[in-house]
Amino acid sequence: MAIERTFSIIKPDATRRNLTGQINTKLEAAGLRIVAQRRIRMSREQAEAFYGVHRERPFFGSLCSFMTSGPVVVQVLEGENAVARNREVMGATNPANAAAGTIRKEFAESIEANSVHGSDSAENAQIEIAFFFAGCDVVG
Repeated sequence: MAIERTFSIIKPDATRRNLTGQINTKLEAAGLRIVAQRRIRMSREQAEAFYGVHRERPFFGSLCSFMTSGPVVVQVLEGENAVARNREVMGATNPANAAAGTIRKEFAESIEANSVHGSDSAENAQIEIAFFFAGCDVVG
């Protein structure tokens, strides 16, 4: 098994309800180490750049508005097969389809306000990590 890093965001719906600690506990219990973490207020420009891949999709505007509606916690997670492990712990994007015990099943309010974001590949993880963190910010 390969030790890798992935990127995670605890979204505004979760920070508003003070769920950061509970979500971090689930991540750590799944064998993921938090090697960088920062609470920020994402600007509209940051949200539009970060989610630029979805620019042509009908939900792009509402997604950017949601992600700038309150603080988020950006994180770098490390562990064996961290990308896949994080996605498993998060659960399906639509919380109605998420497995019991996953973050989205337990905490999500809707398909958009689904409490967490996670990288979908090792390549995207590197891009997303670099978007929010300098190399010296990540401490293994």
